[in-house]
Amino acid sequence: MIICPVCDHVQSEGEECEGCGKRFPGLMNIPAPVVAPLAELELTHHAGGRVPVDAPALPELDLTRLRSGPDLPAMVVPDLELTRSGATGEVPVAQMTDLDTGRAQDDGVRTAAPVGAVTCRYCRNVQAEGLLCDGCGMRLPRVRVAAPATAKRGGGDEDERVPCPSCHVPSRPGRPCVACGTKVEVEA
Repeated sequence: MIICPVCDHVQSEGEECEGCGKRFPGLMNIPAPVVAPLAELELTHHAGGRVPVDAPALPELDLTRLRSGPDLPAMVVPDLELTRSGATGEVPVAQMTDLDTGRAQDDGVRTAAPVGAVTCRYCRNVQAEGLLCDGCGMRLPRVRVAAPATAKRGGGDEDERVPCPSCHVPSRPGRPCVACGTKVEVEA
C-alpha cells in the first residue's frame, strides 16, 4: 500500500496521489540523469566510510570529555527525600457503614435478544441479515443460533482454528470470523 506523505491518503497503486495529486518520485519509471564529474573537483575515494582515519589529538586543545557511566563514583545526595516510610505498625481497619456491598434483588425479567431485522445503534440502518451493518460497518447485535451437534468426522479436529486473513483473530475454517465477519477459508 502507498501512503501519501502530504495528505496521508492510502492507495494500492499509481504514480501520483489520488487525493492531492502529489507525485511519488520513488515509483516513477524515470531514468536517472547522466551526471559528468567536474574536472576541477578532487575525487575522494573511500570504502563506505569505514576506513580508519589517522587523526592525532592537537596539543593546544583541552580535552573536555566528561566522565560518564560506570566510571563515576557513587555519591550520596543529602537533600534528597527518600520515598519510603518507616513501619506503620498495626492499623485499625473499620468497615464503612454506608457502603452497599450487595446487589439489587433479582426481579426475573430479562431483556429479550433481538431477532429478525435489527437497527444499527450508530447509523439507525435497519438490516435483516449479516453481522456487520451495511451502512457504517459496525457490528450488529445479533443472536447466534447454536448449530446442532453433529458427529465428528474421522481425523478432523473441530476445535482447530486458523487466523482470519483480515483481522488475524483465531477462527474456525469455513465459517465467518467472529470479529470482522470475513469468511475464513480452509488452508490446503
